[in-house]
Amino acid sequence: MSYNLSLVRNLKKIKAIVLTYDKYRGITDHMIHCYEKLWPLHPYIFHIPYQEAQPTITSDRVKYVKTPPDIKNTVLSLLKELDDEEVIYWCIDDKYPIELNINEIEKIHGSLLQKKNRMDGVLFCRCRGMFETKNLKENRFFDKGRFYIERRNYQQIWIHQYVKVKVIRTLFNSFPDRVPTAKIMDSLKDNLHKPNHHKIWVTRSNFAVFGESTSRGVITANCETSMKQLGMNISEWVSEKKKVTITMGGRCS
Repeated sequence: MSYNLSLVRNLKKIKAIVLTYDKYRGITDHMIHCYEKLWPLHPYIFHIPYQEAQPTITSDRVKYVKTPPDIKNTVLSLLKELDDEEVIYWCIDDKYPIELNINEIEKIHGSLLQKKNRMDGVLFCRCRGMFETKNLKENRFFDKGRFYIERRNYQQIWIHQYVKVKVIRTLFNSFPDRVPTAKIMDSLKDNLHKPNHHKIWVTRSNFAVFGESTSRGVITANCETSMKQLGMNISEWVSEKKKVTITMGGRCS
């Protein structure tokens, strides 16, 4: 997707909350480098949790935050000082951008930060379960050239998206104190009831393509290729296990 610099607006910067842990620092760095490459003037300040690992990126758009090691308290610590109504960019490092319709995403960014809006979150990558009626409500609306469909539950909550703090805080407060692996969060979220007053939406059209970084603890073929293209060291991720290619989003509109 081409990026027309003449259309860039002075976007308000917001916090990008990253779910990761020390062992995955290389994957985290890769995700951030992909945003820098695709969208040099992106408005995100990445908040990266750590326990022992030292900073690896020196930038005013990256902040390292020491957190407890467990998954639940990692996220709740990152959100601790934030107001429930604050809009954040929720970006787990096991996903990374491959293609972004930046002009459309910038408009969504601006709309969400207006004082009066009807959205508690927007997913702009429509894929997988976002085409299934069981995950969507009948409620739809049109705003500034884009159609939005209300989401019924937490399906696709792990894809990068805009969301208010209260949505992620409520989700993780609902998890048990001990979450042994990130994979288990899929089944946990599927058994939760999203509060009806948390209005989260998905765009009818798809404005992004994301890749998955790992699958069952093994780097994906697409992520390995991307890291090599960026000149990143992947020696620690080399594995004899079979690598798969996993992307989400199809073509951008």
